[in-house]
Amino acid sequence: MNKPRRLTGLAIKLAAVAAATLPAFAVAPGAAAAPQAPAVAGALNCTTDTDGVWGHAHCTNNTTDVKSFRVVVVCGGWPDVVGDWKTLNPGAADTSSARCILGTGVGRVGVEEA
Repeated sequence: MNKPRRLTGLAIKLAAVAAATLPAFAVAPGAAAAPQAPAVAGALNCTTDTDGVWGHAHCTNNTTDVKSFRVVVVCGGWPDVVGDWKTLNPGAADTSSARCILGTGVGRVGVEEA
């Protein structure tokens, strides 16, 4: 015959905490349909390239706001590196570069915007 399970004091406290915090994560109906501001990331027009040791990000600011970016280089067998931050006025273009000093060279080149 199975014995009925009893809740311990700890289980009751955990259930009370969970019940109290769940409403904080609830989303109001229709909230997902509200229009959102355009994301900052991806606002620049960028291309990347590498020669196997250096990674470069070439970006142009086609927006009406001042934007910043830097290159992010994933190095094989060596810590990843990032280039200097570059600030672009509207219509301006610039390049950020970083080098993999040792290891197997550049594995991937990306862009980080701020």
